[in-house]
Amino acid sequence: MENNHAPRYKRVLLKLSGEALGGQKEYGIDLDVVSTIAKQIKAVHDLGVEIALVVGGGNIFRGLAASERGFDRATGDYMGMLATVINALALQDALERIGKPARTMTAIQMPQVAEQYIRRRAVRHMEKGRVVILAAGTGNPYFTTDTTAALRAVEIEAEVILKATKVDGVYTADPVRDPDARKFDRLDYMEVLNRGLEVMDNTALTLCMDNGVPIVVFDLLKEGNIERVILGEKIGTLVGAAKA
Repeated sequence: MENNHAPRYKRVLLKLSGEALGGQKEYGIDLDVVSTIAKQIKAVHDLGVEIALVVGGGNIFRGLAASERGFDRATGDYMGMLATVINALALQDALERIGKPARTMTAIQMPQVAEQYIRRRAVRHMEKGRVVILAAGTGNPYFTTDTTAALRAVEIEAEVILKATKVDGVYTADPVRDPDARKFDRLDYMEVLNRGLEVMDNTALTLCMDNGVPIVVFDLLKEGNIERVILGEKIGTLVGAAKA
């Protein structure tokens, strides 16, 4: 019985979309949702799992969407990076209010607000029992927060990327629009690339494939799901190397 309660992973990277923090709001942060997510993260961290978070900024600003309307792409992406910092600080505060030490580290220097991201320091924070929140993307325009998640997971040697979404896995089509959409329990990287499935963008997916980092896509909205994934329950969709 004890094995059922032993975490499957020792160090994980949790990728949260900005929209997840927005809850039902069209814009901004739903602090009740942030608080709920923080409690889920605490429950997992209490199991002895080291956690790094990468958070998006789409609930505040999307550089790509703005560029489609004539906005300068690089400027839009930098604005999006700043949006991720706002979300990261909200999560940091929510975690610390429930007694879980957290550090926000940014790829763009802003020392009055957060620490600069340094790989060894991020790892040290996790080893010391702090949740690390990685904000401001990679610090470069034209890269998504998915790519940030893949890059940081490789850098900090996370065993898995947990991609929290609003659906319970990867489907053959949009399950909201297509009642016949079928859910995948497992996919290999090349299958995702060849089918053009929306798991992560191709840059992020290729980075995961080249470095052997598996991805679990699961439903964040169901409370306790982060813990279920960590304990090895078969929920969501696992994306990894093809079985030999």
